[in-house]
Amino acid sequence: MKILFAAAECAPFFKTGGLGDVVGALPKYLAKKGHEVKVVLPYFAGMKEEYKQKLAYLFNFRVNVGWRSQYCGLMHLEQDGVEYFFIDNEYYFKRPGLYGYYDDGERFAFFQQAVIEMMEKVNFIPDVLHVNDYHTAFIPFLLREKYGWINAYQQIATVLTIHNLEFQGQYGRDVLPELFGMDTGRYDDGTVRFGDAVNFMKAGILYADKINTVSPSYAGEIQTPAFGCGLDGVLRMVNWKLSGILNGIDYETNNPKTDPNIKHTFTKNNLKGKAVDKAELQQKFGLPVRKDVPLIGIVSRLTYQKGFQLVVSEMENLLQFDVQVVVLGTGYPDLEHDFWYFGDKYPDKCGVKIDFDVNLAQEIYAGCDMFLMPSAFEPCGLSQMISMRYGTLPIVHQIGGLKDSVEAYNPIEHTGTGFGFEEYNSFYMMETIKQALGVYTNEPKVWKKLVTNAMKRDSSWQTASQSYEALYEEIIRN
Repeated sequence: MKILFAAAECAPFFKTGGLGDVVGALPKYLAKKGHEVKVVLPYFAGMKEEYKQKLAYLFNFRVNVGWRSQYCGLMHLEQDGVEYFFIDNEYYFKRPGLYGYYDDGERFAFFQQAVIEMMEKVNFIPDVLHVNDYHTAFIPFLLREKYGWINAYQQIATVLTIHNLEFQGQYGRDVLPELFGMDTGRYDDGTVRFGDAVNFMKAGILYADKINTVSPSYAGEIQTPAFGCGLDGVLRMVNWKLSGILNGIDYETNNPKTDPNIKHTFTKNNLKGKAVDKAELQQKFGLPVRKDVPLIGIVSRLTYQKGFQLVVSEMENLLQFDVQVVVLGTGYPDLEHDFWYFGDKYPDKCGVKIDFDVNLAQEIYAGCDMFLMPSAFEPCGLSQMISMRYGTLPIVHQIGGLKDSVEAYNPIEHTGTGFGFEEYNSFYMMETIKQALGVYTNEPKVWKKLVTNAMKRDSSWQTASQSYEALYEEIIRN
């Protein structure tokens, strides 16, 4: 198949979260299976120099953004069997961050139209155009309503992946003429309108041939008022084309046997290196080096969505146990402050680094015994899969992708790949942590079995990509 991915971020070029990880990994695995895969991205200023050096300039053309005629340069790079195109316009993309600007509507209106107009110019008309989140969700609508007259585009099948429904791309009615050069008919008849705004995500949901989320449970959850962010009714209406495919993780990057970010590698059959990694991690955070004490790791954005108000409310209680906790992340100032406070109060039990550090994150995945991830909602989540890959048992709120990827410990049968709590409150989270501490301390054979189970679990993109292949084939056949 010929497959084109359009997205706002993609590791290793630009990444703020799970979207970047998925677009970084899935195309590579599809290319390995013999598909012709290309990815198109904005050329943001933050690209590392090592990748800028590899870029080749192809050509430029003009894109009409309403009444504006904007320069559009096209850069190109080939890596891991995938061709990457970068849409260049310094006015829109030469900025410190990827998102969060007053003119994001205009920036992504330009990008989406540039993606569509690029396809003919590079002579690549895909069988499947795979768009991701609101930044590219308007493309299926534009293909039909603005560019439908182009014969070459009429057979393109579209897939929209919802990585996080919270962000929808909502702008005033006038964006249709002002940014897309279209009349307001589809707003006035309610098709792309949600409330008093044009809603990019709603348009994508209605116009894409297939929609998927990044876990089966999240696909069900977003059809309810609790998690649907207002669009649950629209999603229920088209649920015949909605499915959930659990993300994978990149097994080449996340491999405890070969990971260059950890000094002492290990396998599920030989965990000696993990014990040394734990000792060095304790040392790095200024904690007493003890192999018998359970070490809990946190690597995350410190936000309420990630559940860290629950953790803060129980930290005093938790640190009364014989336990150590290491925290790495940045986020809301009040949560950062609270973790700093506990780090200062209990320097022998709690190590805190308010930072974004990819290498240290890998050391935490590898060196800890447990990984705490109590998200209020989680479309998929990758950290829990990475921690299992490194034999670090996750403690999770059983929601979304966390529920789908972590088999909660069964104390009767001694099975599982981690620990889980269903009711979202700090009491049940703490009870689950206490259960994990009890197994670690009192049942070492059971603990070792759970570690082996976790490391054997298949979370690879090799497997996850098969579900995307099946999804593409289904819409191409139809």
